[in-house]
Order: sequence, then structure tokens, then C-alpha cells
Amino acid sequence: MFLVFNKDKIYTYCISIITVVLLFCVANMMLDGYGKETIAASSQISKLLPVYKVSTQEKKVALTLNCAWNDSDITSILETLKRQNCKVTFFMVGEWVKKFPEAAKKIKEAGHEIASHSNTHPHVTQMTYEQNVQEIEESIKILQDTTGATVKLYRPPYGEYNDTVIQAANDKGLIPIQWSLDTLDYTNLTGEQMWKRIEGKLSNGDIILMHNGTTHTADSLEMILQNVKNKGYEIVPVSDLVYHENYIIDINGIQKNK
Repeated sequence: MFLVFNKDKIYTYCISIITVVLLFCVANMMLDGYGKETIAASSQISKLLPVYKVSTQEKKVALTLNCAWNDSDITSILETLKRQNCKVTFFMVGEWVKKFPEAAKKIKEAGHEIASHSNTHPHVTQMTYEQNVQEIEESIKILQDTTGATVKLYRPPYGEYNDTVIQAANDKGLIPIQWSLDTLDYTNLTGEQMWKRIEGKLSNGDIILMHNGTTHTADSLEMILQNVKNKGYEIVPVSDLVYHENYIIDINGIQKNK
């Protein structure tokens, strides 16, 4: 009886263990399959990005000025750009252009690039695709009707974006533009402080962010432009720096020619 009992018990234990192992294997296979599907699906998801910087062998950088507040320093800025023989890109808010049409016209007449910075400067990531498209369309109409410029670029307000914002710009035929170097001029930094922020980081293909209507942008611009040129860089509008076709934007926002 003792031997028979133990054999039966061992047999029962073996069956139980085999059953547990089989169940574990099946569960693991199902989980593994789910994991692979999840990874495969995730790998196909790509976040849409604006251009932060351009990959180029040429010693070129782009200077950009956002126009959203006032026009008090536009004449001074344009005079400085003329003295330095520099052409740059002004990202204009539609409502700013409506308020200061003569300033916008002067910028265009001076040969600088005009680009969209939305129509009302809202928080675009909180808006629908249709609302984003409307913001872009209305700004383009105002910019073109006022200055006659052909608008090719778009910079979302506050530097905020998501796939909806970028898709709306792309669908309107515009290249979304961010920046790689921020002078923080809107925080009332002096020119020396602005230059110190960007001096050691400056490299080919950088896009520099500035604003009009700040405390020190106008009186610091000449020094910054000259310092950039002294480092051997040519300052160009964004459209002269970016690729307009056959390009990719990597995960860091760097635009590369295919």
C-alpha cells in the first residue's frame, strides 16, 4: 500500500507540474505575441517635428525675429540689418501686421523674408486641426495682402506644437520652423548676456531666435550680427538655409537632405 500510494501521489504531482508548465508556456507565448505586436505598432508611430536646425556643410546660420508685440524698434532693426548687409526672416503674427501694416511693408521692401507666426498668437496645441488651419490661412492672407510676400514658413506661437499643429502647417504647404539657439531677448537680457548664451553653441545650420519689441534686441543686434560673422558664418533667411524638397527631419528636429 505504501509503495502504491506514493506512486499515485508522484503521478498526480507530475501531472500537476506538467499542467502548470504548459499553462505558463501558453500564457508566455500569448504575452510575447502581444508584446511584439505592441512594439511593432509603436515603431510605426512617428512624432511630427518642426525644423530646429539644418544639417549642412556650409557655414550658414539663419537669424529669425518674431513680431507679435509692437513696432517701436522696427526702423532701428532694419537700419542695423542694412549696415550689416544681412537678410533675415521675420515671423509675423497676422494681427500684428493688421495693427502695424507700414512696419510689415518696410520689412518686405528691405528684402527680408516674411513668414507666418499664426494669426492671433494662441496656444495652438489646445486647438483642433480645423482651427489650426484657419489660424494659418488667415495669417497668410493678411501677410500676402499687406506685403505681397509669398509665405513659405510657419512658426507656432510659444514654440508649442503637436502632430495636429505640424500636420496643419504641412497641409498648407508650409515648413514648420522652430529654433536651435534662443537668445532669450524677451527676458530683458543685455546683448552681452544674449551673445554669451549662443557663442559656444553656434554651428552650421543653426536657427537663432530673437524678437522685436524687447528691451535690448535693437541695441544689441549689431554686436550679435558682427560676432556671428566674425566666427565665419554667413547669416541668411531661413528659406535660404532649409531644404524645400527631398528631405527628412530626424528625431532631434534636424532637417537633412535625402
